[in-house]
Amino acid sequence: MAYTVDQLLEMSQADLDKLFTDSPAGEIPSGEADGTAIVAPGTTYSPAIAKFVSTFAWQGKVFDSEKGVLRNRILPFGLNAIIAKVYKADSWLDGKECIVLDYSATSLVAQWIRDEIREIAPKMHLGKVYWGKQRLIDFVLRFK
Repeated sequence: MAYTVDQLLEMSQADLDKLFTDSPAGEIPSGEADGTAIVAPGTTYSPAIAKFVSTFAWQGKVFDSEKGVLRNRILPFGLNAIIAKVYKADSWLDGKECIVLDYSATSLVAQWIRDEIREIAPKMHLGKVYWGKQRLIDFVLRFK
C-alpha cells in the first residue's frame, strides 16, 4: 500500500508502531531521501511541527549503500553533515531485522542517537529515533 506523508502524520503512535513492526527491513537504500519528522503523531500539531523541523533543522538523508554510510541534510540550506554507519540488525522495538543508522562511532553531536528504518512502500521508509535506549520520535524518508 502506498502512503502519503499526510496520512502518516495523522496516524497514532500505536498505528505507526504497527506499520513499522508489520513492514520488512528491505534493502539498504542508496541516494537522496526527503525526510519528515513525525512529532506528536495523530495530533493537530504534528503537521506544523514537521514543517518547522523541515524548514529549520532537518530535511532528509543521503545514503551511500556501497560505503554503508549516510549524511543528514540539515539547516535551512541543506548542509550534508552528521554521518552515520548503515547496516542491518535487530530492531530495539520488536527484535526483527531492520536497517540501523548508527551515529555512535561517527558523530560527536549525535553519538547517542540510533535510528531504525523499514520499508513501508516502494521508495518510502518509516523510521524510529532512539536516544540511548529511549525512543524519541518517528520520521519518514521518501527516496527520489
